[in-house]
Amino acid sequence: MRRVFVDPEAPQRDALQEAAKWIRIGGLVALPTDTLYGLAADPFSADAVARLCAVKGRAEGRPLPLIAADADQIAARLGALPPAGARLAAKFWPGPLTLLIPAPLALAPGVTGGTGRVGVRVPAHDIARAICRAADGPITATSANRSGQPATADPGEVERALGDDIDLLIDTGPTRGGPPSTIVDVNGAAPRLVRVGAVSWEDIQAWLGE
Repeated sequence: MRRVFVDPEAPQRDALQEAAKWIRIGGLVALPTDTLYGLAADPFSADAVARLCAVKGRAEGRPLPLIAADADQIAARLGALPPAGARLAAKFWPGPLTLLIPAPLALAPGVTGGTGRVGVRVPAHDIARAICRAADGPITATSANRSGQPATADPGEVERALGDDIDLLIDTGPTRGGPPSTIVDVNGAAPRLVRVGAVSWEDIQAWLGE
C-alpha cells in the first residue's frame, strides 16, 4: 500500500488523480470523509466490489453506501433524484445525509444487496468530493475497517488494519468523527427514516413541511 499525505487546504492534484486512477482500474483506496475514513472502489465494477467485500470480510447481501461530487454527478450516473430527494439534497448536501434512491442496472449487484436501491450522499469534505470528480462518478464509501471492528477517524489505524490489502491511503490527518450519516428512503410517497444519524429527523420533516 502507498500512503500519501495530502494537505486538505491545498491538496496536490497528483494525489487526487492517483486515487481516481486506482479506483478506475479496480483498486481500493482509503480516503477521508466528513465523518470517518471510507474505503473507495468503483461501484460499477463487480470485481472491485467483490474485492472490497473480501478485504473487509463483509457478508454478501449488505448494501454499500456511495458518495458523489455533487447532485449533478448523481443524476448523470445514477439517475435523477425523486422530488423529495431533490428537496433534501438542496438543503442538506454537502453533508451527512444519505438518500436511498432507485439503483441503476449498471451498478454492481453487490452494491445494492439485492434491494434495488442504493444509498448516496455528497460529503462535506473537499478531498472526498474532488476524488469523486476525478474518478468521473460516485464511489463506495463504506467504513475503512474490517467488519466487526470499529470504524475509525485515524488514518494510522486504517493502515494498521488494511494496509496489506489496499492500494492507496489518502491521509489528511484525523477526520472529525461523530455520528454517521442519517439515512432516508425517498423512493415512496413519503420519505422514510432508515437510520438515525447526524441530521435529525425533526429537521428533515421541518424542511419538507411534514
